Amino acid sequence: MTPSDLAELLHGTAATVLADRGLDVSVLPETLTVERPRNPEHGDYATNVAMQVAKKAGVNPRELATWLAEALTAADGIDSAEVAGPGFLNIRLAADAQGAIVAKVLAERNEYGNGGDLAGKKVNLEFVSANPTGPIHLGGTRWAAVGDALGRILTAQGADVTREYYFNDHGAQIDRYTRSLIAAALGEPAPEDGYAGAYIVDIAREVLAQRPDALDLPVDERDEVFRSIGVDSIFAHIKRTLHEFGVDFDVYFHENSLFESGAVDKAVEKLKTSGSLYLADGAWWLRSTDYGDDKDRVVIKSDGNAAYIAGDIAYFQDKRSRGFDLCIYMLGADHHGYIARLKAAAAAAGDDPDTVEVLIGQMVNLVRGGEVVKMSKRAGTVIRLDDLVEAIGVDAARYALVRSSVDQSIDIDLDLWTSTTSENPVYYVQYAHARLSSIARNAADLGLGTDGADLSLLTHDREGDLIRTIGEYPRVLAKAAELREPHRVARYLEELAGTYHRFYDSCRILPMGDEEPGAIHTARLALCAAARQVLGNGLELLGVSAPERM
Repeated sequence: MTPSDLAELLHGTAATVLADRGLDVSVLPETLTVERPRNPEHGDYATNVAMQVAKKAGVNPRELATWLAEALTAADGIDSAEVAGPGFLNIRLAADAQGAIVAKVLAERNEYGNGGDLAGKKVNLEFVSANPTGPIHLGGTRWAAVGDALGRILTAQGADVTREYYFNDHGAQIDRYTRSLIAAALGEPAPEDGYAGAYIVDIAREVLAQRPDALDLPVDERDEVFRSIGVDSIFAHIKRTLHEFGVDFDVYFHENSLFESGAVDKAVEKLKTSGSLYLADGAWWLRSTDYGDDKDRVVIKSDGNAAYIAGDIAYFQDKRSRGFDLCIYMLGADHHGYIARLKAAAAAAGDDPDTVEVLIGQMVNLVRGGEVVKMSKRAGTVIRLDDLVEAIGVDAARYALVRSSVDQSIDIDLDLWTSTTSENPVYYVQYAHARLSSIARNAADLGLGTDGADLSLLTHDREGDLIRTIGEYPRVLAKAAELREPHRVARYLEELAGTYHRFYDSCRILPMGDEEPGAIHTARLALCAAARQVLGNGLELLGVSAPERM
């Protein structure tokens, strides 16, 4: 019986108890909360439902809790239910009900933990979207890991997710990039507002290799050659780097296409017609303060050129025209202003602002020997995704970037994440999976399996701890999807690994020496198989490998 199953049983029991006594059943919330108590001596699960609803029902909380305890104790799968304090309920599951969790995992395998909360919802998930003016930096790397994990988690909850990369190949940053390439090709220093680093020199050489005559062309043609080849080159590098990091996108959307197709002009005209834009000081402004923004935003500047938000508006409308119910944007720490701006753009177009969600990711620092690592020689001024992967590997990099809430800045200690100790979180979790895989191999060598396991034999406290931790996985996954917080899965895996290691230290799994295999060995092998499955499922959602040997 998983926590969700117990919550459902509790709801039905409470409804029956209230109805039998002529009390108002509608006071029950749709979902009741059951939690694992901090002190395991208090039971397997606890609930405060009696304290939640007693006053509304017109009864004493402890009296209601007593009625619930009596009814629950008589229910299948419940060993005991006891009243504590002013009306808490402490519940212990019967051994066979706990064993049912193990059986469920072994039956569902890769599907265990998945849910249908987002079934039928079409989600556009835009992340990374690094400017095509240089390699992916550390901030973009964080979004690559978190965004990819979030996409997997949303999919596991039934959503139809499209991973999208918005390629900013229009505007002033591309002009600066082009000028930087030309300067490098001419052997000149980078422009004051340009881009530096060895990669700029490399790409300039690539342009000249493809077009040896580039520097001899008329200025406009020269600029276009350097822009076109230069953008294609860095974009190819970005895509290759992300692929090697385990991140691929369904759609690569080019900002420039919005201008070339006339989509920006069309979107602006639509807002003018609706009255959402007004003309002042020669510029067209979005009435974004009407929708919660701190100030109105210029959409068309006084010189007639489109401001950056014009592309954002057209891009959002394009997403909606493709049938997305929810558009999630994952942006950097300096983009807080975009939250209200994008919601205002949606509302101004007559759409529901809640079709837009903006997640803001905070900064990442690399630390080695207690000192912050300052820069990458290749990129010139920033740490690249490649630098992080080279330092600690893909698995550790992805895990390190995912395991903290994105609204927190993080320091990645390179010494820690390359260590092979229990202090290294990814090593700790992967080692648990490898240890479980070793047990499965050894069991197979002995001719032992999990068929016919009597799971009601799993009554040891450490067995119960492990079973209940396994049972929490579906709820953790649902909450991670609901709150868009993949770090919940990482932290859960660490808890599961720790619970497993403690179980391993307390409970002998395989027969020793001449000992005859018994039913308890089969049951514990089944429990190990379930733990291994859940660790593997969770690591897969994070895009981290689940090694069988370490």
